[in-house]
Amino acid sequence: MNRCAVIGVGQTRYTTKRRDVSIAGLVREAALRALEDAGLTFKDIDAVVVGKAPDLFEGVMMPESYLADALGAAGKPVTRVHTAGSVGGSTALVGASLIQGGVHDRVLVVAFEKQSESNATWALSTHLPFSASLVVGAGGYFAPHIREYMRRSGAPAHIGTLVAVKDRLNALKNPYAHLRIPGIDQAMVESTPMLWEPIRYLETCPSSDGACALVLASEDKVTGTPAWVHGAAMRSEPIFRAGRDTVSPQAGKDCAADVYRQAGVCDPRRDIDVAEVYVPFSWYEPMWLENLGFAAEGEGWKLTESGATALDGDIPWNASGGVLSSNPIGASGLIRFAEAALQVRGMAGEHQVDGARLALGHAYGGGAQFFAMWIVGRERP
Repeated sequence: MNRCAVIGVGQTRYTTKRRDVSIAGLVREAALRALEDAGLTFKDIDAVVVGKAPDLFEGVMMPESYLADALGAAGKPVTRVHTAGSVGGSTALVGASLIQGGVHDRVLVVAFEKQSESNATWALSTHLPFSASLVVGAGGYFAPHIREYMRRSGAPAHIGTLVAVKDRLNALKNPYAHLRIPGIDQAMVESTPMLWEPIRYLETCPSSDGACALVLASEDKVTGTPAWVHGAAMRSEPIFRAGRDTVSPQAGKDCAADVYRQAGVCDPRRDIDVAEVYVPFSWYEPMWLENLGFAAEGEGWKLTESGATALDGDIPWNASGGVLSSNPIGASGLIRFAEAALQVRGMAGEHQVDGARLALGHAYGGGAQFFAMWIVGRERP
C-alpha cells in the first residue's frame, strides 16, 4: 500500500457549551487549524471524511451534507463514518485508507459533537415499545463490566480514583482540555457522588462540544513535520453473542494484534512510547491495559497503581488528559489519534512525552464492540 502521513492537526477548545458557533462553525474552526498546520488551503484537499456519533444526538440528519460548504467540500467526494463512540478513530482510518489505496493524495478528516444541542443519555436509551427504558446512559451499561473486572482481578477500589486524578492533572497541561481542575486529588474524587457503582462523578467523562481535524497526505505530498502511519486496524463483534467477554472483548484483542503486526510491535509496553487510549470511565485504563497487551490478565490495575502510565512513567497513557477530560463523543476517538500524531511530531506542548517516536491511538464504541487503532511514528515506515 502507499505510505500515509498526518501533516496537519487542528482542534477546537473543548467545553460544555460553544454558544458562539453553529455546528458548521465548529467543524470549520478545527479544519482551518489543521490546514494551517499543514500549510494548505481547502483547494489543496481532494476529499473529505466526516465522522460523528448518532444523528439523534443533535437531531440533525446526515449533517455531512449540510457541512460540505463549511469544509470546502462542494463538488468533492464526501464520506460519512459512524461506528458509535469509536467513530473518530474509524474516521481517521477511512481517510488513511483513501491515501493508502491510491485513491487520493490529500484527505481532510473531521469529527465533531455538539452535545450542548443534544441529550446523549436519552438518545442512547431504548424506548417503548422495544423495551422498558432505564435511561441509564453509557455509565449504567458499563458499570457491571467494571464490577466484574474488579471481581476477577481483585483490584482495590481506589484504582479508578488514581486514573481520574492522573488524567485530570495531565489535562492541566493541555490548553484544549475541557475539565481543568486545579488541586485535584484522591480526596476530591472520592468526595463526589456515586453515579453507577463503582463509578463516581469525577471518574466519568464530561459532555463536551468540540471538533478535531487531520490532514492526511501521500508520501510525495508531505509537508512540514509528518507523523507516519505504521499500522491501522478496525474490528467489531456482535454485542449479544453467546459467551462474549464484555470485560476484555475479543475484537479489541484482535484489533491490537493486527495493528502491532503491521507496525512490528512485539512488546507494546517496551516498543510504544506513549498511548492515547479511549478511557471514558477511569476503570477502563486497567481493563484496556490488559486487553491491549500492555499487562497480563488481572495485572492491569497493578501497572496503574505503580505509576507506569503517568506522564513521567515508562508508558504514559493519555498525556493529553484523555476522554476523562474532554468528550465531544463523535470526535473523542479522533482526538486520541491526533494526540498520538502530535506526540511523535514533537508538537504536544506541555504534555509532550520526551523522545516519543512511536505512539498508539485507540478508540472503542458501542457496547465495547467496535474498535479502531493506529500506530504512528516519527520515522518513515
